[in-house]
Amino acid sequence: MKNLLLIIAFIFVTGFAFGQNSTRDRSNQFNLGVGLSGWGVPFYIGIDHYVSQDITIGGEFSYRNYNEHYKNYYYDHSIMGFSGNANYHFNRVLNIPSDWDIYAGLNLGFYVWNSPDSYVGNHNSGLGLGGQVGARYFLSNKVGLNLEFGGGNAFGGGKFGITVKF
Repeated sequence: MKNLLLIIAFIFVTGFAFGQNSTRDRSNQFNLGVGLSGWGVPFYIGIDHYVSQDITIGGEFSYRNYNEHYKNYYYDHSIMGFSGNANYHFNRVLNIPSDWDIYAGLNLGFYVWNSPDSYVGNHNSGLGLGGQVGARYFLSNKVGLNLEFGGGNAFGGGKFGITVKF
């Protein structure tokens, strides 16, 4: 078990050490915020990494909890999402000022719906493929606000929050 943990730690350390793109001042971005959904208010946390000047890949975790009234019963549900994304950033191509970051892309995620055993409705876990269009406005060199709209995944409408470059 110790050897496995050491190997995993080595992979993460070397991945971050050699995965940096020296041509960008913002090789990684940390994102945190809330989403819009018909199934409660999702909270999300994620990271994006520039793999080239205009392309990022990233990962995200989201969680939400909501109550549903169905046939005189109240049911407590939760949804956890694990997803990966790829985005194309249009700043260089469209000559957009560096305060802004405009992007679009695709995401693929796995969503786990937890409902009580007595629930008779239909909420299933599974894969979700979606697309997104988003923008960030940077208030400083390191901190910005983000807004993203998308469909086809468990978020439904969109999300907004903060972005921190590191």
